[in-house]
Amino acid sequence: MKPSEWLRGTLLTTTLALATTPALAADDGTVTNFLLDNGMEVVVIPDHRAPIVTHMVWYKIGSADEPPGKSGIAHFFEHLMFKATTNHAAGEFDRAVSAIGGSNNAFTSYDYTAFHETVAPSALGEMMSFEADRMRNLILTDDVINTERDVILEERRSRIDSNPQAVLEEEVDATLWQNQPYRIPVIGWMQEMEQLNRTDAKAFYDKYYTPNNAVLIVAGDVTPETVKALAEKTYGKVARGPDLPPRIRPIEPEQNTRRTVTLTDARVSVPAFTTQWVVPSYHTAKPGEAEALDLLAEILGGGNRSRLYQQLVVSQGIAAATGAYFQGAMLDATNFTVYGAPRGDARLADVEAAVHAEIARIASGGVTEDELEKAKDRYIRSMIFARDKQDDMANMYGATLATGGNVRDVQEWPDRIRKVTADEVKAVAAKYLKLDHSTTGYLLPQTQAGN
Repeated sequence: MKPSEWLRGTLLTTTLALATTPALAADDGTVTNFLLDNGMEVVVIPDHRAPIVTHMVWYKIGSADEPPGKSGIAHFFEHLMFKATTNHAAGEFDRAVSAIGGSNNAFTSYDYTAFHETVAPSALGEMMSFEADRMRNLILTDDVINTERDVILEERRSRIDSNPQAVLEEEVDATLWQNQPYRIPVIGWMQEMEQLNRTDAKAFYDKYYTPNNAVLIVAGDVTPETVKALAEKTYGKVARGPDLPPRIRPIEPEQNTRRTVTLTDARVSVPAFTTQWVVPSYHTAKPGEAEALDLLAEILGGGNRSRLYQQLVVSQGIAAATGAYFQGAMLDATNFTVYGAPRGDARLADVEAAVHAEIARIASGGVTEDELEKAKDRYIRSMIFARDKQDDMANMYGATLATGGNVRDVQEWPDRIRKVTADEVKAVAAKYLKLDHSTTGYLLPQTQAGN
């Protein structure tokens, strides 16, 4: 079935590809964006190197926007979007994509839900027609609702309940976030998912699945003129929905305690830990702070040249895995995470202590100009490589625009990264990565219970 969550690894990939220089955006360096009369925003990213096109519709609605007690409705509705409409039978869209050798899928996250197809340029109009149709014309019967609800319940059992790491991640999120809805899993809580019904689905659909709450991203072998003509012919015929209020959510209070969550399970063979802090995202940060957090994550634990890898894996030989990441592409505050797992006879406590020692060194002594410049180079090169995949390009713009950003934010990002100073990296480490304001999750084998 369609994937339900952009889990942490994929969110990291998108965050690491949050932006690109204008030269990356298209063969001639031009990204075009415009509004249809009904309020739907359109972004066109031309790339004529191959005769393919990626077509994405991003709805500014995710699990963090769900009504209280209705957790999982955003992901549930992602599934329902593949059902019958008044113009097409269930499965007809999928069959049409397969018949022309294309691919399609969808995903739900905290802040958005996206649907995408990769096809030949000649099929772009057909894809737009299908997407515009299901934007407003779904047939939601009780039978459809009941059948698909069983599907998502089984998905939760298989993806979450049977996976110790996923169970722990849910519990850590629920502990890290004291007030914001990011504490609720994207897939939903089982007891609330079981109660989702046709009335819930219809209300959700009518409120959020409208052109003025959506962003269309088209990347590939197209011209802006062609995309605009096709979009006006298809999406442009969909009536504008009521204006939605600003996406104002509960604000996270100041955190003043260190919390731990421990899960022991017989299925776990290697212990591991994660430590997380609440930090600002690109949408909520003061100027320069999110960029500094991105570079801090790269220097601290962004790969095999990072401090954590070189110290814990190469020099000390105590870690089988370690790293750090910053999930910057969020509408509200976000999290900064470090993690580690021991190697051989090393103890988890030793790995954890070594990770936090490296954080303390940066918070007190900062980073060198040389490692900062190398981190900037590595980071920006990873953006350059993103141009080889149209879906990466579409995801960059889609995730940014769906979380309060705009096209300029994407295009100007490399310049902002280049301006980050070593003092700014040191400052965000000292300000935000305080161990006594953190949440740590421990995943332990059954034999280590009570240790």
